[in-house]
Amino acid sequence: MTRIFLPLVFLHFVGLVAGVTTGVVYGTSRDIASAQRSLAHVLQWDWFSVHFLCGLAVAVLTLFVHCLVFTYFLGTGRWVKEVAYAYGLPDQPWPKRTRELKRQAFPPALLAMLLTIVLVASGAAAQVGAWPWWIHLGLAGAAVLANFFAWTVEYRAISENIVVLDRVMAEVQRLASTSNDDNDDTPT
Repeated sequence: MTRIFLPLVFLHFVGLVAGVTTGVVYGTSRDIASAQRSLAHVLQWDWFSVHFLCGLAVAVLTLFVHCLVFTYFLGTGRWVKEVAYAYGLPDQPWPKRTRELKRQAFPPALLAMLLTIVLVASGAAAQVGAWPWWIHLGLAGAAVLANFFAWTVEYRAISENIVVLDRVMAEVQRLASTSNDDNDDTPT
């Protein structure tokens, strides 16, 4: 999972930087009216459109990355629980540890997703003039920080979960080889 997670986080980071950068450029270019407008008309593109599309793509990517982590922990947690049940393994340490890791990763990921959704709504409100622009900018900073925090917590939890999965597999293989050894000793 870390092989998938790290490139997605990098792409997510680049998207966040692009979204914030285009937002700042758009915000400052609104004050430099004549030169920017004439250039935008020539290019048939303006900074708002770039910022809007960048922000929309980053919002979807934010939801995707964190929901992928949710799905990963739900799936691996269920697998560890079922393997433990099938092989008679105790709840302590592995199934319990996967639940703890899931509980560590979910709150920061959910916060990052919710802040991103509120950020998108505040951008729409700022665009139509219902809210001042600085609320959108402040929420952008909060969303970026929340995503950085979520990434670190998620990465640590995923890395530790991989160790748990490896240990469960090793225990299952040990039990299976012990079972095969016991069957080999029985006379036919």
